[in-house]
Amino acid sequence: MIRDSVLAMTADLPICRTCGVQYGAPRADCPICDDERQYVGWDGQRWTTLAELREAGHRGRVDSEGDGVIGIGAEPATAIGQRALLIRTPGGNVLWDMITYLDDDLIAQVRDLGGVSAIAISHPHFYGSMIEWAHAFDAPVYIHAADRQWVGRPDDAVVFWTGDTHPIGNGLTLLNLGVHFDGGQVLHWAGGEGGRGALFSGDILTVVSDRRWLSFMYSYPNYIPERPRIVRRALAMLEPYPFDRVYGAWWRRNVAADGAAAVRRSVDRYLSFALDDLAEPVTGD
Repeated sequence: MIRDSVLAMTADLPICRTCGVQYGAPRADCPICDDERQYVGWDGQRWTTLAELREAGHRGRVDSEGDGVIGIGAEPATAIGQRALLIRTPGGNVLWDMITYLDDDLIAQVRDLGGVSAIAISHPHFYGSMIEWAHAFDAPVYIHAADRQWVGRPDDAVVFWTGDTHPIGNGLTLLNLGVHFDGGQVLHWAGGEGGRGALFSGDILTVVSDRRWLSFMYSYPNYIPERPRIVRRALAMLEPYPFDRVYGAWWRRNVAADGAAAVRRSVDRYLSFALDDLAEPVTGD
């Protein structure tokens, strides 16, 4: 049950305007944006708060994204513009990935859908206001321990797990693929798509504009490709998990069917380009 006074007290905590991550105290820099996988905004480091976003007219957006899957975002979009996904299961709802925005109306809408029993987030660029959401719904936040250093607002709600896989109940399993970030994780739902399985990939495996395909990057804004050995490992880890649909990180950015095959052929295509000239000498031309 949300405590409105608590949300009001934290509405002025600093949020990086570029990546949308909320920090627990004022600071001069955003370590996530200083990292080579992200960037500091062209006008320098700038900050906002939940209170400022509300004043500016941002509002929650709740729309269906698939069978038993509800998209949750903001309009206008904030920071990177991703949307979260509420996975509805008989044993409780899981919120996959995270957004920056939250207000009382959005909390009420999510409550009407059954609330949130657990939260899991793919990687640090999507940490958003995760502690606000965790407190609002009294839900744990599952993050791989390899990404502990990037948590900008430490809190007891965060559960750091280790290893390659971690079940979180109701046929839902986190897999640490290690793409994009060492702790980069995806979520597999065995019961998704009528039992055919669904994969929630964030942009650990990103669904591209041609939604039959995915790609794999170490840095998206700086166009640094992921290392082939990491991509191969990710594919091997996914092999035991069947899935028909892949849910990407942005509205409607989903592979609609035959998702496991789409991942396999996407890895093959990626490696064919990444390794094509591996034996060629590097010249100054």
